Amino acid sequence: MSHPPAPGPADLVLTGGPVHTVDPARSRATSVAVRGGRIVAVGHDEVRELTGPRTEVVDLAGKLLLPGFQDAHVHPMGAGLELGLCHLGDTTDAGEYLGIIGTYAKEHPDVEWITGGGWSLEAFPGGSPTAAALDAVVADRPVFLPNRDHHGAWVNSRALERAGIDARTPDPVDGRIERDAAGNPTGMLQEGAVHLVGKLVPDPTPEEQLAGLLRAQAVLHSHGVTAWQDAIVGTYANLTDPAPAYLTALERGLLTARVVGALWWDRERGAEQIAELVARREELSRDRFRAGTVKIMQDGIAENHTAAMLSPYLTGCGCTSDNSGISFVEPGELRKYVTELDAHGFQVHFHALGDRAVREALDAVESARTANGRRDTRHHLAHLQVVHPADLPRFRSLGASANLQMLWAAHEPQMDELTLPFLGAERGAWQYPFGDLLRAGATLAAGSDWPVSSPDPLQAIHVAVNRVSPEAPGGTPAFFPEQRVDLGTAIAAYTAGSAYVNHLDATTGSITVGKAADLVVLDRDPFAGPPEEIAATRVLETFVEGRRVHAGT
Repeated sequence: MSHPPAPGPADLVLTGGPVHTVDPARSRATSVAVRGGRIVAVGHDEVRELTGPRTEVVDLAGKLLLPGFQDAHVHPMGAGLELGLCHLGDTTDAGEYLGIIGTYAKEHPDVEWITGGGWSLEAFPGGSPTAAALDAVVADRPVFLPNRDHHGAWVNSRALERAGIDARTPDPVDGRIERDAAGNPTGMLQEGAVHLVGKLVPDPTPEEQLAGLLRAQAVLHSHGVTAWQDAIVGTYANLTDPAPAYLTALERGLLTARVVGALWWDRERGAEQIAELVARREELSRDRFRAGTVKIMQDGIAENHTAAMLSPYLTGCGCTSDNSGISFVEPGELRKYVTELDAHGFQVHFHALGDRAVREALDAVESARTANGRRDTRHHLAHLQVVHPADLPRFRSLGASANLQMLWAAHEPQMDELTLPFLGAERGAWQYPFGDLLRAGATLAAGSDWPVSSPDPLQAIHVAVNRVSPEAPGGTPAFFPEQRVDLGTAIAAYTAGSAYVNHLDATTGSITVGKAADLVVLDRDPFAGPPEEIAATRVLETFVEGRRVHAGT
């Protein structure tokens, strides 16, 4: 049954569908009307009655209309800044990296530090490049280049010297300095060791930060993203606090997206910082930007063996090692912190990648639920690379959402060369269990982790449905195909699911009368084509509250 058209002409009518509403009560329509930034009618021919002399009419001509995508885990300002620096994200070739770095250094002779980043671990043996290679192209200035996941950094000898790092420098408790057989640093820093050099890199100016944020916002809008959760608001390693840039964008009327800021939990401190987080939430929350979330990074990544595992990693020969990864926050303390944060009404956004970190995060949520009862805090766990089967039903029972980075669930060199051999067959098959989480009743949300990986939701959705990378050569096997989800589920995770996590579900996430007209027009209907072609879909137009914020060519 269609909604009766609201009285009076609409500002905007999109018609000629299909319209995929992500509304379980009515999943499909062909026309939508918007007035005052809100959806006032969803239906078919009757919606056209709201067309007046000043109504803008968009003929969908068979192209699909969706709710705006929402990215539940992204780092926009950092991504935007990287795009304006020595950007290495467009290739995975070590030789090309050196050419880009050398050219950038020559074109910027007055820059004190050569920085930027975005290189891929798969480009180097063992995922570990060397200072010697950098020295060959830049020897006169320090070079500091975080990799795509920002869990490691490549530095040259001058940068090591500036930081006073040599064979006598101990590893920090939350990181590792890669070394040669004699103990000398090789030029690769892991996790907390990144900060030993990163803290010396000059911060971008406020105007550079604003420019980076706006550059990123334009990119995200071009991919149909209308809202996001910024996964680190605060100062961490080499990442500059984006909060001032958000506030400036708000003051100047330049922030068109809806943003939730996840305030960074300083793992070198304890519960004494909670009062500061409460004050910061009050200071920062206004209009389109809210800071009601706290981000706790509980472990590292599997590729450098810092993701926290229930059992040790294997060695290169397939033997059991003595390393099970790092829990950055002691589990008992984690339970106390999360319980107190939950009592203060904070959502907790966990980085939980290994199966031990996932269990520790779920244990913390359980402690909070036991102590405080059920509160509408909507805690969520991001990444979920390895999940022990026993923990799958706990997401539903605890009300913890699964924040999926769908693009990563595919065979590619980092997975096949740096991860699977060190996990073993049984544990390797527990990776990215999207299908199992869905069947267990978990609420699914989705995010890109850009600049770690592409900000394009359609690329990620393609992998969720196919479990094959869009760039994979023909014949590439699906990555544990039993964990596929259908297209509707993947889209729902990237719209309604993320809207739920962002506490925006009352006003966004589906095409429903009364909700904000945050909409995206695709160049085709991917439901009508083969799943193998989902990634070829492109965004034509993006609207926030009925206002066009992106128009493709």
